[in-house]
Amino acid sequence: MSGANMNDSFTEDLKARIMGLGANLVGVADTEPLRQFQVHPSNLLDPFRRAVSIGVVLPRAVFQQIVDRPTPTYCSVYRTANRFLDQMALVTANLLERDGFNSLPVPASQTVDLENHRAAISHKAVGRMAGLGWQGKSLLLVNPKYGPRMRLVTVLTDAPLAADHPIENRCGDCTSCVHACPAGAIRGVGTEDHYSSREEAVDLQRCLAQLGEFMRLPGITDTVCGLCIKACPYGGRATGSDFR
Repeated sequence: MSGANMNDSFTEDLKARIMGLGANLVGVADTEPLRQFQVHPSNLLDPFRRAVSIGVVLPRAVFQQIVDRPTPTYCSVYRTANRFLDQMALVTANLLERDGFNSLPVPASQTVDLENHRAAISHKAVGRMAGLGWQGKSLLLVNPKYGPRMRLVTVLTDAPLAADHPIENRCGDCTSCVHACPAGAIRGVGTEDHYSSREEAVDLQRCLAQLGEFMRLPGITDTVCGLCIKACPYGGRATGSDFR
């Protein structure tokens, strides 16, 4: 078996094991294109050639309950999904390490740059490069089957995994998320691949101010909203098969 075929086989086996842990989506990104984005620390990607993106889907019924504000149920499901992703990322990193590869799980929802509201790495950027979706006008990753109704985590590794590729942006002229945003923060600007900055797509200060207001509500203990997610026409109703 050639080296490329061995890598493909190893990659598919790893994906199957991760799906077996309860993931809904798994993809592999080449870290080289990710080096153009800001990461913390700045040398985070230096030891790693691949990034495994793992996604878990949030149930439709959670968003059906949302009318004009996040609900305590959504907030709880959001937190539970992040914890579950962190557990899967830890198991994945340990599996890869057991196979002899240096691997680092990056927490699903952890702000390391408080001033600029940034994580160690953008899980959305990793997910896009791993072929799990495209970057929507809301900045969220949009999957053809699940829409933006998902949470993501990343495992960095030096394992020789076969990399996936980005998929075409399918937002087109849709502005559903723009009109749904209670802060009027989504500018409605589209992109073929990714935005040059977050501000190109979203007025971040307006968004953060609205999230702060929502945190004053009973039972809302995280910076969550959910209105743009609910409005997205992708992932709004059940389909018979996964796009992958």
